[in-house]
Amino acid sequence: MNFTKQFVVSPDARLDLSRYDPDMTLGWHKGHKTESSLRKAIERMDNLQYRLSAERKRALLVVLQGLDAAGKDGTVRHVMSGMNPQGCKVTSFKVPSAVEAAHDFLWRIHRAMPELGEVGIFNRSHYEDVLVVRVHKLVGKEVWSRRYDQINQFESILAGNGVRILKFFLHISKDEQRKRLLERMDDPERQWKISEADFRERRFWSDYTAAYEDAISKCSTKHSPWFIIPSNKKWFRNLAVSHIIVETLDEMNPRFPPPTVDISKLKFS
Repeated sequence: MNFTKQFVVSPDARLDLSRYDPDMTLGWHKGHKTESSLRKAIERMDNLQYRLSAERKRALLVVLQGLDAAGKDGTVRHVMSGMNPQGCKVTSFKVPSAVEAAHDFLWRIHRAMPELGEVGIFNRSHYEDVLVVRVHKLVGKEVWSRRYDQINQFESILAGNGVRILKFFLHISKDEQRKRLLERMDDPERQWKISEADFRERRFWSDYTAAYEDAISKCSTKHSPWFIIPSNKKWFRNLAVSHIIVETLDEMNPRFPPPTVDISKLKFS
């Protein structure tokens, strides 16, 4: 099964999230077969990352977006567990600092880009600047509406310079979000993650949905595609994301460079 083809958003498609079932599992079931497939994908990811690091000609950027409790942290923890931390950098984007706000909205994003040979993971991203700022009217429409083209141009420059980009929208239902927030409230080890903002933002569910539909529709391109990942089932979310990353790295086919010395002439003293 090719997960990439199943969940990619076609360029210029007009997205309607109500047509995407967040409970979809494509016939997969939680259990040994799924766990084995995920384990094999993570092992393959480790090997491909090693080759990418050795090659040092290209980079991979993984963007994770979703509403609160969609599973961005969980995806990083479970899917990226097989990657070597030396070649993998995770960046979480919060409210811009005073220094970041004094620059253009892409400045902090560019500074966090992975180097050639690395895998970069963004927990939230530059898309916050066409999501949060739109929903809460932090800037005018004339500002955020220009950013779609600016983002596409930015990502095109990155792709032209060896950065492969995968953007994942972790799609959950409003009922599933409520369930997860309640579970956090009952779990002493996760209560620290709860904030009043999580509950306030639920009032803007339809506004965020519209903002995501526009952002994904306008910014899913051949060189920088968006994927809608059904994420009500955490185990399936992990399976789908891991396989898409592996399928992409397999397509990139990073290769080991030749040795820099003549191995046959090396001698132990």
